[in-house]
Amino acid sequence: MFFIFLFGASIGSFLNCLVYRLRHKKTILDRSFCPRCLHQLSWYDLFPLLSFLILRCRCRYCNQKISWQYPIVEMITGLLFLFSFLNLYSTFYFLDSTFCFMLIRDWFFIAVMIFVFIYDLKYMLIEDLVILPAIVVVFCLNLLSKISLSSILLGAVVGWSIFFFQYFLTKKKGMGEGDLRLGILMGVMFAWPKVLVAIFISYIIGGFISLFLILFKRKGFKSELPLGPFLAIGSLVAMFWGDKILEFY
Repeated sequence: MFFIFLFGASIGSFLNCLVYRLRHKKTILDRSFCPRCLHQLSWYDLFPLLSFLILRCRCRYCNQKISWQYPIVEMITGLLFLFSFLNLYSTFYFLDSTFCFMLIRDWFFIAVMIFVFIYDLKYMLIEDLVILPAIVVVFCLNLLSKISLSSILLGAVVGWSIFFFQYFLTKKKGMGEGDLRLGILMGVMFAWPKVLVAIFISYIIGGFISLFLILFKRKGFKSELPLGPFLAIGSLVAMFWGDKILEFY
């Protein structure tokens, strides 16, 4: 279990790097460096969570504070990877190929949703460079997991249609085109009818958070809020509890 958590935390570390490098149009193949002083980091500065604690939240070379985003993302990714493994393991009597494909799919989808959450929250943008390949990867993994092709395609159409309808009604002001493609990814991931659960949960969460921000005067009624973080949270909730919610209804 520890190694699964560590693997997830390492993916979280990579996601932090990916967010920064995509935004600043830098290759992900170069060595890691401090975003403040640009000093190249040594291998012992890159241990997920542990390096942050050892360095006492500061860069070894410039002594500037390291953003809490880094350990938080690593921690959450590690916990979600572990939880997804335990969630799948509890439903399979033995570890067959379907289990492996579904686990890879879930881990991949978790990573994409965490990226979407961070990137859209910080920059109000959903990156096609991540979403479009993710649609293809999740589609293939769902087929290998023996999910019905018709339900996958129907889920994709429904996911896209719901967001396109809002996109059209608000004359492109209520959401961006990236949200439409994220709707396709959600549809491919959850298929029909579970995609409806994911979208429904996303809007419930978004509504509550928006109301909270307005009540405490952090945002106004006309303020723009990124939709991606709400869709990411709703998708992760649906991934773990979507079937139970469907059974309840």
